[in-house]
Amino acid sequence: MDQDLDRALDAVGPRLRDLRRQRETTLAELSTATGISVSTLSRLESGARRPTLEQLLPLARAHGVTLDELVDAPPTGDPRVHMRPVTNHGMTMLPLTRRAGGIQAFKIIIPGDDRRREPNPQIHEGYEWLYILNGRLRLVLGDQDLIMSPGEAAEFDTRVPHWFGPAGRESVEFLSLFGKQGERAHLRARPKSQG
Repeated sequence: MDQDLDRALDAVGPRLRDLRRQRETTLAELSTATGISVSTLSRLESGARRPTLEQLLPLARAHGVTLDELVDAPPTGDPRVHMRPVTNHGMTMLPLTRRAGGIQAFKIIIPGDDRRREPNPQIHEGYEWLYILNGRLRLVLGDQDLIMSPGEAAEFDTRVPHWFGPAGRESVEFLSLFGKQGERAHLRARPKSQG
């Protein structure tokens, strides 16, 4: 191996530890998310073991970073951000942020079909802010059942049972800001105009 590759691989361990600590995730939680044993994760973070590609891919996914960011690859000269949409349970989520931890931003598209129409409220740690772009969103939040239209926003603690889906047969598109550790989006109001 050449010296640049050695240096890059040696730097991965501390970067893994920093990413995990920024997200306030334990080794056990990361092990569950990646399928990599706690002891192997510990050895990777300490530098006692060099990572393989099979380990780096699930680690990058779990930390919400690209493989290039994880290994601190040199820039290729291409300034474009290549975010890949993820489809899960009929929803398409396009990540709009790339940093690990903190508030994450997504554009979400839910088709107006019948598969997700029956509410099934869920709870989890975090705080969410929604802004409707197109279509109408049905938001079930605790004992409230709301229909939201383009330009409307909602924010809520995700420990309150919640569910969302299209309000009709048309698809709905919205922005979601989500803080896993309960971070809230802070909106600034414009100062009152004088006169």
